[in-house]
Amino acid sequence: MGTGTMSISGWALGAFVVYLGLIIGVGLAARRFSSRGIGEFFLGGRRLGTFVVAVSAVVSGRSAWLLLGVTGMTYTRGASAVWTVVGYILAELCLFAFLGRRLRRVTEASGDLTVPDFFASRFGASTMLRVVTAVVILIFMVAYVAAQIRAGGKALSASFLHPAGYEIAWLGNLSLDAATLGVLITSAIILAYTVTGGYAAVAINDAIQAVVIIVALVMVPIVSAVAHPTGVIETLSTLSPLMLDPLALSVGALIGFVSIGLGSAGNPHILVRYMSIRDPDALPRAALWGTVWNVIMAWGALWIGLVGRAHFPGSADLPGGDAEAIYPMLAHAHLPSILFGLVVASIFAAILSTADSQLLVAASCVVRDLGQQTFARGRDLSPERLVRWSRISVLVLLVAAAALGLAMPGLVFTLVLFAWAGLGASFGPPLILALYWRRTTRWGVVAGVVSGTGVTVIWRSIGALSTLMYELVPAFAVSLVLTLVVSLATRPER
Repeated sequence: MGTGTMSISGWALGAFVVYLGLIIGVGLAARRFSSRGIGEFFLGGRRLGTFVVAVSAVVSGRSAWLLLGVTGMTYTRGASAVWTVVGYILAELCLFAFLGRRLRRVTEASGDLTVPDFFASRFGASTMLRVVTAVVILIFMVAYVAAQIRAGGKALSASFLHPAGYEIAWLGNLSLDAATLGVLITSAIILAYTVTGGYAAVAINDAIQAVVIIVALVMVPIVSAVAHPTGVIETLSTLSPLMLDPLALSVGALIGFVSIGLGSAGNPHILVRYMSIRDPDALPRAALWGTVWNVIMAWGALWIGLVGRAHFPGSADLPGGDAEAIYPMLAHAHLPSILFGLVVASIFAAILSTADSQLLVAASCVVRDLGQQTFARGRDLSPERLVRWSRISVLVLLVAAAALGLAMPGLVFTLVLFAWAGLGASFGPPLILALYWRRTTRWGVVAGVVSGTGVTVIWRSIGALSTLMYELVPAFAVSLVLTLVVSLATRPER
C-alpha cells in the first residue's frame, strides 16, 4: 500500500457540498418540465441551445476516464498518452459538423427519441431490430455507469472518507469500507437529480459541470508547475526522456489509442445530444465550442499526469500506489482547501455528466423501446404513466449499476474503454451506413450490431489479443464489413 495521505479541511468539503447542492437544485427545478412526457424527459423536447448541447456532448463523453484514467495513464506512460485524446477530438468535430446534423433532422421527421427508435423507423418498424439494439445498449450502458460509480467511490474515498481510502467508515452499527461508502454516496447523488429533472436537468448540469472541469483542469497543472522547486521551465526536465517522447509506444498501441475516436459515433449518450438541439443548422457552430472544450480538457489532463510525475516520482507516493489518484493528490499538495474542494467537484462533474446521460439512455431503452413500442404496443399510455415508468427505470438501473460497480475489479480507464468499444463497434458502422447509404438493410444492421458486440467481448477476454490491439479496432472493422456484406446480400425494406 502506498504511503500518500491527504488531510481534508472543512473548507474543501464545504465547497464540494455547495457544488452538489447546485446540481441537485437544477434537477428539482427541471422536474416540472420533465414531467410533461417522455419526449421532454429523455430528449428535452428538442429545445436545447447551441452552447448547452456543445459542452454537454463533450463532457458526457469524457467521464472519469479523462480526469482519473488519462491523468493516471500519463503519469505512468508519459507523453505517449496524448494519442488517447487525438482520435476522439477529431472524430467528434466531424460528428458535430456532419453526422449530428443529419441524425437530428431524420429523427425529428420520424418522431424518434432513441437510437433503437431511429433504426426501427428507418427499417420498417422492426420489433426484432428494436429489441436487439435496445438490449445491447442496456448491457454496455449498465457496465459503463458501473465504471463511473466505481470512479466516484474511488474519488470520494481518496479525497474525503479516509486519507488512503482503505479504512473502515462507521455508520451506526453498519461498517462499510470507504470505497463502498463512496459508491453508495455517488449513486445517491446521481439519483437525486436525474430521476427528478430528466434530460433537461442533465444537459444544463453538464454545462455547469463543464465549466467546473475546465477551471480545475487548467488550474491544477499551472499552479503545480509553478510550485515545483525548479520552477515552470525545469519541472519536466526532471523526467526521463522516454516520459517526454510522444512516440514511445508500439504501433499497435498507437493505432489503438487513435482509434478511440471511432467509438464516438456509436455511443448513444453522445448521439442524443445532437438529437436534442433546437436548430440542427447550429451544430457546425456547436462544433467550435465542443472542440475548444475537448482540447483544453485534454491538455489539462495530460499536463496533470506529467507534472504529477515530477512531484511524485514513484507510485508509492500515491494512496494505495494507484496512479489514478494523481489528480486529487497533486491538487491537494498545491491548492488551498476551498480550491481542492473544487477539484474533487470537477471529478464528480465528469462522473455525473456521463453517468446521468447513460442512465437516461438505458432507461429510454426500457421504457420507450422495450415497453411502449414492444410489449405495450397498441396500448394507450398516458404521458404521466410513461414518465413514472421512466423514473422507476432510472432507479432500478442505477441500483444494478451500483451493484456491478462494487463487484467489478480493475482500473476505471480499462472498464470505460471496454464499454466505449462495445457501443462504438456495435452501433457506429450500422448508424453511419443507415444515415448515408440507402442500400443498408435491417439484417445488415443486425449483423453489424451483433458482430460488433461479439468481437468486442471475445477480443477483450483473450489476453493475447487484448494486449495486441484495443478491441474497438477489430470489432469496428468486422461490424462495418458485415453490415455492408449482409446488406448487399439481403433485400432492402423500402
